[in-house]
Amino acid sequence: MRHLLGLLLLGVVGWASAAPVDLEHYLKRDEFGQVRLSPDGRLLAVTVPFEDRTGLVAIRRSDMTVTANFYPTAGNHVADFVWANNERVLLALAEKFFLLEQPQPTGELYSLDVRGGRGELLVGYRLDSGGTGSLIQRRQSDAVSAFILDTLESDSHEVLIRTWPFDSSSPTTRAERMDVRTGKRTVVARAPVRRAEFETDHSGVVRLALGAESDNASKLYHRSGPDTEWELVNDQISSGRVEVPLGFSVDNRTAYLSVSQPSGPDAVVAWDTESGERSVVAQDPVGDPVRVIVRPGTRIPVGVEIDLPTPHTLFFPGNEDVERLYRSLEAALQGPVRVTSGTSDGQLLLVFSGDDRNPGDYYLFDNQSKRAHRILSRAKHVDPARSATTTAIALSARDGLPLHGYLTRPVGHDGSALPMVVLPHGGPYGIHDGSDYEYERQLLAAAGYAVLQVNFRGSGGLGYRHWQTGARQWGLAMQDDVTDATRWAIEQGFADPARICLHGASYGAYAALMGVVREPSLYRCASGSVGVYDLPVMQRESRREARWMGNWSRDWVGDDEIALAAVSPNRLAERIQVPVLLASGGQDTIAPPRHTEMMATALRRAGKPVQVLHFPTEGHGFYKPDNQRVYYRKLLDFLAEHIGGERAAP
Repeated sequence: MRHLLGLLLLGVVGWASAAPVDLEHYLKRDEFGQVRLSPDGRLLAVTVPFEDRTGLVAIRRSDMTVTANFYPTAGNHVADFVWANNERVLLALAEKFFLLEQPQPTGELYSLDVRGGRGELLVGYRLDSGGTGSLIQRRQSDAVSAFILDTLESDSHEVLIRTWPFDSSSPTTRAERMDVRTGKRTVVARAPVRRAEFETDHSGVVRLALGAESDNASKLYHRSGPDTEWELVNDQISSGRVEVPLGFSVDNRTAYLSVSQPSGPDAVVAWDTESGERSVVAQDPVGDPVRVIVRPGTRIPVGVEIDLPTPHTLFFPGNEDVERLYRSLEAALQGPVRVTSGTSDGQLLLVFSGDDRNPGDYYLFDNQSKRAHRILSRAKHVDPARSATTTAIALSARDGLPLHGYLTRPVGHDGSALPMVVLPHGGPYGIHDGSDYEYERQLLAAAGYAVLQVNFRGSGGLGYRHWQTGARQWGLAMQDDVTDATRWAIEQGFADPARICLHGASYGAYAALMGVVREPSLYRCASGSVGVYDLPVMQRESRREARWMGNWSRDWVGDDEIALAAVSPNRLAERIQVPVLLASGGQDTIAPPRHTEMMATALRRAGKPVQVLHFPTEGHGFYKPDNQRVYYRKLLDFLAEHIGGERAAP
């Protein structure tokens, strides 16, 4: 009877979906991932995702013929790569340990000869096993994690890497010079602070180190040359600021820093390392800098990319020529652009363009003829004209804090009085929702739902104050932000107040369950995947980790067990008045399945309707296609039953 009433209501408001949802369309993997141009422009290096691994192929650009490839064994992935020179690509590897949804970096570096096809593992714990691929040559194992730092354009055979030893939970970072043919390494710098990242100048000298001790307070150090002592530039404890290096000017004198502000987004500051003079060269009114734009053919910073509320660029004074280039590319490709790589002479640029309706295309731009042509699409099966549109929204929280988010509406609908899924993101700290193409929200929109996402306090990308105001606000002000955004959508007429459901994963699952605890009459159902639901238990688990992790968890989540219990959904199950769907992974160490078990048990004891899915071989998210199909089919059934959208096609 309830389902029939829901269908009648749908007819009243005029909503209709064209057809049941084709899950395969939305669960299909992209055909290509990262694409980068060789320094001479003759080859492309392209990552290729498969069901259980991510490989890399080198393609001759003149005829798009594969010249070399690297396909690791199951569970292994190419996480990142750079062109070390025209003959070799240096790959950073990752592995799926049956613990996490996404593969995690292993600290291994692999060198691939793109013309001969021969490859060799240069750094990593599996050097003596040959375990990531059949082409790997055996060496003595290495007890460090290594990450690419600088390709050293002046040297065709050596690069700089940063390494962490395995034997410390808060390691001291080293910068090492490595031969990409032999793997031979020489230490060139040691960081003055633990867990550090480095920044080099254009001569390949390690000049800046950013890290933190167990107190998690950011510290930035500088040195003027390879033989000088490190000097402290910024200590977050005393300054109240976080300063992150972005690169150096062409003369190596000015360092560009992303600097947090007392309010609003981070500013880009030019710091004269000799005189100490500082000046702001870029600051957006809403969003933080997320990526550096460099002058074509160089590593010289000339601007920054901003993600929020929608992707756009800012350029430093004196770089009007590069800004004109970007504006012309944006106009020609009718959307935001990102130059992902280019030739060493700056004549050819590889340009990526994508948006809320398109996962993205790669174009080759000739800087001399000023012409661009498409060479690869990430996902040819996606038709942008048939994708839902995501619109940036802005509102104020009940305490006046500005909030930014996104509303996605089904194709062909006028956007009023829709059934709505509120989708809080995971993390939660430092993570943010953006306007790029997302398969899950497209899937939900295809089922006829409006999808609401809000970057609640604690989210990244909107300035340090927005991030900091989320500290110790689990289930409190962070939850109020989600509620305020939901009520805003109702007031604007986008959502039918009788048909709204909360759905999320990880922290988003926690927020979904706390949402129906705090607002029992606002939502009609809640879905939580791989969530944590008992905060005292979570905090006791975190204290078993490294000291810095325990300190971080105390500072950001809290350590008062009574207060944490008061915002733990599994201890408040009697307040929940709506049906709940829960899902967990048996190998999850981030949100162990016991959290889902405790939540389900509490709901059953309180006499509340709950359905539970458990995937024994999955971790913090569902990685295998068969499991994804089961999960999303069940999710669409659950939503259809309670707020009346489409189900998955048979």
